[in-house]
Amino acid sequence: MPKVPVYDMTGKSVGEMELSDAVFGIEPNKSVMHQVVVNYLANQRQGTQSTLTRTEVRGGGRKPWRQKGTGHARQGSIRAPQWRHGGIALGPKPRSYRYTLNKKVRKLALKSAFSSKVLDSDFIVVDTIAMDEFKTKKMIAMLTALNAGKKPMIVTPTADQKVYKSAANIPGVKTSPVNALSVYDILNCGKFIIAKDAVQKLEEVYAK
Repeated sequence: MPKVPVYDMTGKSVGEMELSDAVFGIEPNKSVMHQVVVNYLANQRQGTQSTLTRTEVRGGGRKPWRQKGTGHARQGSIRAPQWRHGGIALGPKPRSYRYTLNKKVRKLALKSAFSSKVLDSDFIVVDTIAMDEFKTKKMIAMLTALNAGKKPMIVTPTADQKVYKSAANIPGVKTSPVNALSVYDILNCGKFIIAKDAVQKLEEVYAK
């Protein structure tokens, strides 16, 4: 079982924690993580782009010149795609880019992302992450004490508005409850800072 130190919010080591091999000690599957990240980004797309076809642009109802005898190529409308201000041929229309992946694939990708953070020594366990008040200065002090660096991610056992709003104005910092984690966010962050109770919740759900 991989072991990681446990810190308090002042950066002081207060013990060690054994992590489950089934969740935090597997060989990261890069192919599966890539599939899930591509799926996540595809599902974020709004799909609202739209171009006008020749039937939707204004004008072009009259044939510009007669069919034969002018020396020009035959034309039926000045709004055909080859004309300036004409309609767009085969342009994008509103559509959904959303698709789903197998539940086992998503689960393996999450466990691979957790394990990669542990292997890279970017997994920081804090005994308790809690704020008495909405105070950005206290959150900055905690991140500095933990050597969080750039783009840290703070994970709490449940949604904690005091923690989230205290970190909201700090550039690069992302916060999330443990039940809303995505593979993209885990891989995209620098240090992964997680409360001890949240680690236990992850083991309960994913160690099966």
